[in-house]
Amino acid sequence: MNWSNPVSAAKYKQVVDAVDQLYPKAKKIGVNLAFGTDQLMDASKAKQQSEYLVRLGEWFSPYEVLKIATSENARLLEMSGPRHPYQDGPLGVVKEGAYADLVIVDGNPLEDLDLVADPEKNFVVIMKDGKIYKNTLE
Repeated sequence: MNWSNPVSAAKYKQVVDAVDQLYPKAKKIGVNLAFGTDQLMDASKAKQQSEYLVRLGEWFSPYEVLKIATSENARLLEMSGPRHPYQDGPLGVVKEGAYADLVIVDGNPLEDLDLVADPEKNFVVIMKDGKIYKNTLE
């Protein structure tokens, strides 16, 4: 990355170096991990968020990355008690009565995690709370 401000560049390098140490240590000792960014509620940032998720593949298997972003995030929300925003059904599972948040990927992200980095191209169905927002299967 090209940073014109040397102070910003130094901070960025410090964060990247710390992350390179953080994830392997967290994985080794079994820290519960969830995925998130500070780019909430901005659909225009979906590709960038997906690229961040794929970067976890440097430290985790594709299965672990997808689990962190799905069922582990659900588990974290469920731990938030009364602040849990999804109280009407289970999260992180595909079953009757659960929140129907699904993504169908053109390909197998367990074999090629990079498919997740380009949702516009590779996500053929996107469903949130049972409502379909994208469907290119038809």
